[in-house]
Amino acid sequence: MTTPEALLGDAPLQAAVAALADRNQHHFAQMSDAEKRDAVGHWHDLAVTVLTAAGAAVDSEPGEDSVTGGQGRAVLVFEDSGEDEIAVHATLYPQPEQRGEEMIVTPAQAAALELLQNMADEEGTAG
Repeated sequence: MTTPEALLGDAPLQAAVAALADRNQHHFAQMSDAEKRDAVGHWHDLAVTVLTAAGAAVDSEPGEDSVTGGQGRAVLVFEDSGEDEIAVHATLYPQPEQRGEEMIVTPAQAAALELLQNMADEEGTAG
């Protein structure tokens, strides 16, 4: 059986994006070049989200599907996006729960969110 991490490899991601492009081919053909780039980026993000959820399901026990009762997953994907540009994709599975003013996340999700916040803070002070 494929490991959850293998689902986020280049081949599965490209296959998922190609499947979404094929599924939406009639709309894609009518788009401008800029719209096509945006669509492919959006489909890539969707593929990362779906494959992350699938990977978490492979690792979890039946019935472990809530933030408090199962294994959480936080996937950060860093991709080259130009000369010195990096695109960052964050996917949390399962989705964090909002309880009043508090966001309930798993330890892995908390660590990922803290890393992203630190990156944002550094970027804000570096410019």
